[in-house]
Amino acid sequence: MGDVQVDPGKGTVAFGSGLHGWGFTTERFAKIYAAKMGVEKKKMMERLWGDSFFNAKKKVWTNVMQPEGCTEPLPRAFCQFIMTPINQLMKAIMNDDKDKYEKMMLTLGIVLKGDEKALLGKPLMKRTMQIWINAADTLLAMIVTQLPSPRVAQKYRVENLYEGPMDDEAANAIRSCTADGPLMMYISKMVPTPDKGRFYAFGRVFSGTVATGQKVRIQGPFYKPGGREDLNIKNIQRTVLMMGRATEQIADVPCGNTVALVGVDQYLLKSGTLTTLENAHNIADMKYSVSPVVKVAVKPKDGKDLPKLVDGLKKLSKSDPLVVCTTEESGEHVIAGCGELHVEICLKDLRDEYAQCEFTVSDPVVSYRETVNGTSSQTCLAKSPNKHNRIYLTAEPISDEVCQGIEDGKLGPKADPKERNTLLKTKYDWDENTCRKIWCYGPETDGANLVIDQTQAVQYLNEIKEHVNSAFQWTAKEGPLCEENMRGIRFNIMDVTLHADAIHRGAGQLMPPTRRCCFAAELTAQPTLQEPIFLVEITCPQEAMSGVYNCMNLRRGCVFEENPREGTPLVQVKAHLPVAESFGFVAALRQQTSGQAFPQCVFSHWENLQGDCMQAGSKMEDLILNIRKRKNLKVSMPALGDYLDKL
Repeated sequence: MGDVQVDPGKGTVAFGSGLHGWGFTTERFAKIYAAKMGVEKKKMMERLWGDSFFNAKKKVWTNVMQPEGCTEPLPRAFCQFIMTPINQLMKAIMNDDKDKYEKMMLTLGIVLKGDEKALLGKPLMKRTMQIWINAADTLLAMIVTQLPSPRVAQKYRVENLYEGPMDDEAANAIRSCTADGPLMMYISKMVPTPDKGRFYAFGRVFSGTVATGQKVRIQGPFYKPGGREDLNIKNIQRTVLMMGRATEQIADVPCGNTVALVGVDQYLLKSGTLTTLENAHNIADMKYSVSPVVKVAVKPKDGKDLPKLVDGLKKLSKSDPLVVCTTEESGEHVIAGCGELHVEICLKDLRDEYAQCEFTVSDPVVSYRETVNGTSSQTCLAKSPNKHNRIYLTAEPISDEVCQGIEDGKLGPKADPKERNTLLKTKYDWDENTCRKIWCYGPETDGANLVIDQTQAVQYLNEIKEHVNSAFQWTAKEGPLCEENMRGIRFNIMDVTLHADAIHRGAGQLMPPTRRCCFAAELTAQPTLQEPIFLVEITCPQEAMSGVYNCMNLRRGCVFEENPREGTPLVQVKAHLPVAESFGFVAALRQQTSGQAFPQCVFSHWENLQGDCMQAGSKMEDLILNIRKRKNLKVSMPALGDYLDKL
């Protein structure tokens, strides 16, 4: 990867104003001064940063601030040659010193056009800086000069990009990044087209060339090599180059570039892999560090608009990789997003772009996760409807570190089994037998819940594995407390008694008791709920800190770090805030601090709620009953006897 340490003297740091749209690197000014002083640009860049001073009297460079013969300290080269000219130009414009700033503009080659000549004060300063040192041009120049080319980068990134063996044809093609190799392309998102209801499939070509009319294998995220599930073989209708909002049709695009494809959107939901190789594995899906934890229900104001709304939700789900649109058993349509603002943007897009109809929106609610605090107090038994099969289970918690490892993919089902088992044994003290006998992850086959086989010499066990796993997926998606997803629960299969005849141990006989047994195991293992927590970063002046603490205390927030910013009166505060308490937080914080605090919220982690949900009258019981009421479930705590069988 080379040197990853950033250094303004090497042009890897830009300075500027995002608000006003200007920015620069030392390289920009080094070009000007290198030509004037007759030195190399690289040498000039190094001189324009750090302890470097220019003695104008002797016309020499020095690293001493006040050399012999100087009555006053010399200014740093960065201040003298970069900040002073910028400061002088800004001051001249803001003070309306027309003669001075027009002379400077002439020297710097800044030309105002049309209506720009009539600008004064701040608008003139903003436009002048944008023409002189434009932020977009600076950023593009840095990308071109500093970032590694695809040919260099893919050599070391292939291990993170590709899910298959590192020595197969597809991996070698990605590594070599040649235009005449086999096609390997990843579609990362869907972009709405001017044609209503259609999308460009936007992605990057890692190997080969993608062309109009080319026949490709469209592999969705659930595709397995050798199988037919989530696989379509189709022709690409058109290849399009995207330039901001504008698009340009193009015949073909070689590897190392991004491109949009027409005619692929109907075969992929959000992302996928395009290839010409029959034995290629998928390119790894992007992992997002946030979870959709804020939900709202939507329903059309006019019943006739329901098909429009459903179609709009499909389009919204396709266009935003983070939003999750679901339909509850009650028929309620639910939109889940990463936070209050994200959900607001999704609703606006749904109303204006995708559904184009009026709908009502429920109050936002938070997603919770069901988990356990201890090991099951007993081994739970459930019998099949025909009474010929029995399953015995216990439940216990999975540590937060292992849960995070599963969600990050390091300990997940797609990780290398040998590496995963070694990590579980050495870092988390799991025994060899447990590591080898993980049957399933859930929900969605990659969640942070596990089924582990702890049985000894059970006949016909492998024949029921698929049925048990299917029942577990169902269970992990809708727990017994309030039908929320489970997280951090390990179900141990202690014993199984099976009928000798296969016809008496089918899916209909094994899935219902497995589900009931999982529910019972959870209820006997000190069940509880986990709530999502935001990491909040707040920038504010020192005098506004009391308002920040007041706002946090009122919302169960916890400040855990304060970092004063050197050279400024500002403090950067880091805190944890429950997502349930985040609604209206920004407005409340601004009110408490008179608009001086600027917060940013991102999903951080899941945290167990305090209290016992089985204790009558507790806050957690009230929360569970409210969720059950909202979901039209029986408004009472689940009883163990409803799920547990006796010998």
